[in-house]
Amino acid sequence: MYRRLLEALVRNGRRTNAAVTDTRNADVKAVKDVETAWVKDAATKDPDKFASYYADDASLLLPNAPVITGKEKIKAAAASMFADPNFALSFQSTRVEASKGGDLVYSVGTYSMTMSDPKDKKPTTDRGKYLTVFRKQSDGSWKAIADMINSDLAVPAAPQ
Repeated sequence: MYRRLLEALVRNGRRTNAAVTDTRNADVKAVKDVETAWVKDAATKDPDKFASYYADDASLLLPNAPVITGKEKIKAAAASMFADPNFALSFQSTRVEASKGGDLVYSVGTYSMTMSDPKDKKPTTDRGKYLTVFRKQSDGSWKAIADMINSDLAVPAAPQ
């Protein structure tokens, strides 16, 4: 009886209690490599390249702005930022952790982003922290599904 149950589970593609290979170290390395390439591609100011690191259903969470959901909307937001002649972005992870299941990795790190000040058009640099969650895709690649930055700049005073 147990043999037939086990055969049925295998036939139906369900997991059994068999050991699953631990790929966490490889997954962490793969995501670190993705982030390294992403920083290089961000420097090109190409919205298509930049957005290619996001899954189709990804969400981008920027300070003081609504959530941007979907790769196409993220690409449009990137195109707007990249149009700024002073735009520059760099980021580097300080911690990367992979799930035991081999399908999710998160990365925590620091970033530096320079843009033109809206008032005087002079470059201003924002530094802060980020958290990005990556999901392994069906082709084995890693794509960001949630990406959030948190500025270290002081919150502006409320108008009087």
